[in-house]
Amino acid sequence: MIPSHRQWFNRNYSGAKYERFLGLIGLRCGEPPPFRHSETPVFLPAALVDKMARYGLEMVDQLLGNFEYEQASRAAIPEKFRVPNEAPEPLFIQADFGIDRAGEPKLVEIQGFPSLYSYQPVMADCYAEAYEIDSRLPIFPGGVDFLGYRRLLGQAIVGRHDPANVVLLEIDPRHQKTRHDFLVTEKMFGVRAVDISKVRKWGNKLYYHRGRRLTQIHRIYNRAIVDELVRKQVPLNFDFRDDLDVEWAGHPNWFFRLSKFSLPYLTHPAVPRTQWAGPVENPENWVLKPLYSFAGTGVVVGPTAEQIAVAAAIGGHILQERVDFIPVVDTPFGPTKIEVRIMYIGRRAVNTIIRMGRGAQMGVDHNKNQAWVGASAAFITPNPT
Repeated sequence: MIPSHRQWFNRNYSGAKYERFLGLIGLRCGEPPPFRHSETPVFLPAALVDKMARYGLEMVDQLLGNFEYEQASRAAIPEKFRVPNEAPEPLFIQADFGIDRAGEPKLVEIQGFPSLYSYQPVMADCYAEAYEIDSRLPIFPGGVDFLGYRRLLGQAIVGRHDPANVVLLEIDPRHQKTRHDFLVTEKMFGVRAVDISKVRKWGNKLYYHRGRRLTQIHRIYNRAIVDELVRKQVPLNFDFRDDLDVEWAGHPNWFFRLSKFSLPYLTHPAVPRTQWAGPVENPENWVLKPLYSFAGTGVVVGPTAEQIAVAAAIGGHILQERVDFIPVVDTPFGPTKIEVRIMYIGRRAVNTIIRMGRGAQMGVDHNKNQAWVGASAAFITPNPT
């Protein structure tokens, strides 16, 4: 999106540099990347990043000030997964934007759930080293540097506790595509990824095995997705409804409350028209989305009336007006679209995640067997030329 940086990068690109980039990730994480990484980072104007960061917070403020949403979103949490002692606001917020034909950001979705907070700076640093990108270009918005980012993230994940008493809770973490994030989290903060099915409960306390030692859990950095728990029928040794003696780094209720469920309650210039699944004119101009799936699972772009009717009967689906996102990154394989995720800790925008693609969706699973697409990172510049 910054022509001078894009032209410089394309002129100096080589397959050898891309292989070096992938090799650096392998060295930092101990294994090759488990999902596709784009050959290129993106170069974003600071003004655009700042606008998206501001929009995300405006949306959260709008929701938290909406009594109807407040009541409906609480009621939407499945009874089996209603966790006590809910935090008044989400600790982790992530807002995904595409760029429309007017060059304006439009919301794709918003969520109160963490993803790749530890890994994303490592990826950006590997891009910078492999391609010798100008070291003056920041990757963090709002003037945060790496040490400041690490401090903020450490406070959010570990809090005041010994890292040995904090766990990153996930489903079969060794086989998740995001396991590099877990490895980096342990390296940075000493917090280990723990399989949720291996957690034990005595009284109102939770424990895990740290080596051979049974260790009490005081704080949970929650990465376990309920949709996957249910789909895989993962056996648990505790009940989410229990009044447990633990803190949550990312309270689980916000997975449901700040999600696609939020979109029909938003009125904002950056939010496409959204409604609950039901009859619409010209269904090809809408996107049908299940509320709580991840990585684009179950999303139908341009659904048929029959598909909408089935979704409406099942419940748990929304329709979002389809936005014509434009390709904004010039690559050897043609212009490519991007999706920009603004990542927050509390009310502060701290990082970005980039997805590149030429398909109907941006997720890496939807752009297989293509080049110059996939996961990427952003470098931010105040210079739009």
